[in-house]
Amino acid sequence: MSGRNPDVSVKVELDSAILLMGRTTPLHVEILQPQGTQGMLMIPADTLMTNVEIANAGTDDTLKNGLTDQLEQIKRMITLQSFDSGLYRLPPIAYVTESGDTMYSNTVTLKVLPADIDTLTTIHSMADVADGGWKWFDWLPDFIIDHWGWIIVCILIIVGGIWVWLVMKKKVSIPLVPKSKPVSPYDAAIAGLEKLKDEHLCENGREKEYYTRLTDILRRYLDGRFGINAMEMTSSQILRALEKQPDTRDHKGMLQRVLEMADFVKFAKMRPMPDDNVAAWNRALQFVEETKPQPEPIAENESGVDTDTVKTSENHNETRS
Repeated sequence: MSGRNPDVSVKVELDSAILLMGRTTPLHVEILQPQGTQGMLMIPADTLMTNVEIANAGTDDTLKNGLTDQLEQIKRMITLQSFDSGLYRLPPIAYVTESGDTMYSNTVTLKVLPADIDTLTTIHSMADVADGGWKWFDWLPDFIIDHWGWIIVCILIIVGGIWVWLVMKKKVSIPLVPKSKPVSPYDAAIAGLEKLKDEHLCENGREKEYYTRLTDILRRYLDGRFGINAMEMTSSQILRALEKQPDTRDHKGMLQRVLEMADFVKFAKMRPMPDDNVAAWNRALQFVEETKPQPEPIAENESGVDTDTVKTSENHNETRS
């Protein structure tokens, strides 16, 4: 760097010192000067030196320097291009201030590599005009091709609005979740008992788990069948609740034996005999069977005659005639 104003400095830097012939590379110019100083970069119009061209001279970008409020920084990016291979020492960039001082940047070296072009060895004939071919969307109007995204959005909004209107009018029902057939407390209890029996927990030394699940099946059955919140009750509370129910009062003894045996196993760590395990399961099954809902009685007319029987007799008479 040389010049007559020590407060102004000019620096240049290449992104890459090696360039493939025909490609471009940026040359970064940085000027550091006191704020308010006016000047001009002396950059040629189109050629920096022989065989090195200026593809784009760029524009100045002035920034305040972060170190002191008295300095400012000017940056410019000049795009260079060369079509001849060789090693080029680029000339310094001159910066002339308003006072007439001329500052010069440092010099950098650019190496341009030759391109591997095999088309120079063979003369190729001119190619015919290629046929682009037709596609199905070429027949659509231009406004559909240009705005197809918005058209789809509008169609979705219209369809959604119609759907909401039909739902509000209760003309269409939306089955969000398929309705499952409810399972009666009796069927759930029988299925749970059968599954418990098939797992053979007691034969594997898992009596505590066996009686825990057995009593849970009965507790859920009492909750669903009679509305007794047995899952939150102790054994004595369950027995008192059964005493208050007319449908369970006479069957309380069977359930009492099952609950007492379960408490001994779970809390006293008693190991029951195999016959006791079978008996507990049978008592639970018997309790469920004897307290299950009974079918509704067949409706009779005022004379006490079964209506279905009368209809059947009439059908037989009609058949005979």
